[in-house]
Amino acid sequence: MAAPAQAKTSVTGGDFAVTVNGTTYNPAQGKDLKLSNVAPSGRVAVRGIHVGFDIDVATLGVYDYTLTGAPDPQRMVTSPTVIFASKVPTLTPAQLAGATIESLEVKDDSAVIIFQTALGKYKIQAKDGAQGGIFQMETEFAGPVEFTHTLAPGIFYFQNAFTGKINFGNGIDAVTAAQSASGYHQMLLGKDSPQVATKTLQTATVTKWIVQPGGRLGGVLGEDAIELSAGATNCTSQCQAQNRIQGSLPVPPDPQNPTPLP
Repeated sequence: MAAPAQAKTSVTGGDFAVTVNGTTYNPAQGKDLKLSNVAPSGRVAVRGIHVGFDIDVATLGVYDYTLTGAPDPQRMVTSPTVIFASKVPTLTPAQLAGATIESLEVKDDSAVIIFQTALGKYKIQAKDGAQGGIFQMETEFAGPVEFTHTLAPGIFYFQNAFTGKINFGNGIDAVTAAQSASGYHQMLLGKDSPQVATKTLQTATVTKWIVQPGGRLGGVLGEDAIELSAGATNCTSQCQAQNRIQGSLPVPPDPQNPTPLP
């Protein structure tokens, strides 16, 4: 299994609530809730203080991944902003057949959902944070799975002039609290975070990846997205220690006037 998503999350903390079949699960602070062997219908709604998204059981895709802009020193937007229109695995009808929630765990700012289908498993881990390594998807099928990431309107991929790496954002400069006590925010910066995965397409708004069994495709926001790291290894087992950065690497300045890729 790939490493869990690591996150600096937020200063103010998070609180996830997950709605399945019309029932919302939101345990008390410090408590956890576990749900198992549920046949979901429609969409599973994941809502937090800083992050929200839906999971469509018909595709096991994630839709409308949103930053809320809730007050926090690490926030990168000041109002609800959809970052990804969708993050969708390409699965066959046989791979999707009989999808059930094998397990759901919700505790404070953390949610882990594992779907079981006729041919494998699909895992989503999320943190309710303003930035950091706060999202990833893993598949456990016999072969590789293609993922397609589609950015929302107003968000674009660009090459960071300071690092040479591909980031995404909206190009809006940061605003300090001294400049605006209520409208402060950091620059919106993110990157796809693959492990044991190969990029097959890159445009201004879409990336496609082939993820091997045991690999994952995550998302990193904020300072972690521009650290001068070497990137993830090809580890597929007990990878957590080897791939944890936790702010120990130098962080370059915010990019200036980023230009969308062609």
